[in-house]
Amino acid sequence: MNRIERKLHQLKQNGEKAFIPFVTAGDPNLETTEKLVLGMIESGADLVEIGVPFSDPIAEGPVIQRASKRALDSGTTLVGIFGMVRRIREKTDEPLLLMLYLNSIFRFGKERFFHLCAECGVDGVIVPDMPFEERDEILDVAQQHGVISINLVAPTSHDRIAAIAKQARGFLYCVSSTGVTGTRSSFTTDFSEFFGLIHKYASIPCALGFGIARPDQAKTMSTYCDGVIVGSAIVKIVEQNRENSLKPVTDFVKSMKQAILKP
Repeated sequence: MNRIERKLHQLKQNGEKAFIPFVTAGDPNLETTEKLVLGMIESGADLVEIGVPFSDPIAEGPVIQRASKRALDSGTTLVGIFGMVRRIREKTDEPLLLMLYLNSIFRFGKERFFHLCAECGVDGVIVPDMPFEERDEILDVAQQHGVISINLVAPTSHDRIAAIAKQARGFLYCVSSTGVTGTRSSFTTDFSEFFGLIHKYASIPCALGFGIARPDQAKTMSTYCDGVIVGSAIVKIVEQNRENSLKPVTDFVKSMKQAILKP
């Protein structure tokens, strides 16, 4: 059983919801990112998504776009990120995922990429620009190395929800709204309808992301699903505090985890 599956099974057995934070690797530098990942885990994060900076992050809003640019400007590379993950893995056995664009995998080389994922301790990948119908581009090689490719489903997926949910592994990444990442003051999606359809077909945990930025939002969203994903709100804290972001980020993670403990 992969670390992702083991962790989510354990949480479900305990009647808990997962808190899954995201941070952009290399913003402001890899040393800070390493501290943030470990700090978030110590503060209650159950899984951590590590974003691989990309020059054209089409699924991202301005906050994560700026973080990607800062990380690339500071010299962050995929090789460097794997080195960081290797160091993190020496100190924790909690699940780690990379969120990156398909071109980054192809440029690096699929076999080389997934070999290093397995070697360094990456448990799963999220590829936001890879259509479900093209998942075979990476699925076989990912599975050969024991790495889970996470499926994404959105309110606009409609008739495809059944197929996407049935074939998902690890957890199903449910996108709260159409558009790019970024904090939102309110949501227009009918979550009862959305998750009613998802739960009809999904046999694995479902986590909701895109736009969740406050404890009250996390608490509400956790009533529909098995976990909440938060990215832009954390990346914004890092943007404001740079190398001094450890305490404000870990304080935020603690508040979010506390909010979903008893939905």
